[in-house]
Amino acid sequence: MPASKTTKLNTGAEMPTLGLGTWRSKPGAVEKAVEHALKIGYRHIDTATGYANEKEVGLGLKASGVPREQIFLTTKLNNTDHRDVPRALEYSLTQLDTPYLDLWLMHWPAPMKDGGPDKEHDWRDTWRAMEKVYKEHPEKVKAIGVSNFSVKYLRDLLSFATVVPAVNQIESHPSCMQEDIVEECRKHGIVVTAYSPLGSDGAPLTEDPVVKKLAEKYKVSPSNILISLQANRPGVNVIPKSVTPSRIEENTKIVDLTEEDIQELATIEKKNHIRICKPFWTGWGAIGFPDLEDSEQQ
Repeated sequence: MPASKTTKLNTGAEMPTLGLGTWRSKPGAVEKAVEHALKIGYRHIDTATGYANEKEVGLGLKASGVPREQIFLTTKLNNTDHRDVPRALEYSLTQLDTPYLDLWLMHWPAPMKDGGPDKEHDWRDTWRAMEKVYKEHPEKVKAIGVSNFSVKYLRDLLSFATVVPAVNQIESHPSCMQEDIVEECRKHGIVVTAYSPLGSDGAPLTEDPVVKKLAEKYKVSPSNILISLQANRPGVNVIPKSVTPSRIEENTKIVDLTEEDIQELATIEKKNHIRICKPFWTGWGAIGFPDLEDSEQQ
């Protein structure tokens, strides 16, 4: 049962270690994916206003028949909503047709408007507004956190925050482990949620010799090894995405990797570093990620 393992947040809540991601999951397909995942035992669903599928996710929650209080639901503040945090929260609650969120994340520290960066708005003020909503409406938001925060930005936030983020959601897979961020989060009791654990379409990690060798060792698929890597890291949970019922079921096979297995998987990055989700599209540059700061793509 995928819901059996949990990661404890700094709020005291238990967050299921394995969840279903819904990025790029198209309307129509995502509703069925969420419904199926919940029916087979998933209890952690991740979405975002920016994915434009919150309504479908909400329909899937209802169709599953699983009581709302048994589901850990995460969504994210969109980049274009930094100036009006309370309205953004109400929008998500309405779209998802739920009275509360278990976790609400700032999707990027990158305010935007009219398709470009909103340079006149400070993301720090956005966090302050999220703190205010969280404190004044605990019945609507059980925890707040961030997403795509580098060490530099995380330290900046922690220098003024009155609420320590419960979670930092980041890209993480053997070609982009981001161990520096994971370690920084551990220091402050912040849980890491790993997205794109398979490396997405641009990183063929399922064909990597190390991954295939471990898959044979444990008699599971290469995807299971990649998902298990994240689930075995202390303070980390993982949200593989799929709309295919068989893959949603397959992804629940978490194996206990040894420390040697984990270290061997981590060596993949040294020969093949790949970051799938880059922040340049926001207009805010590298946002503190060292491997991107010298890129010409800014």
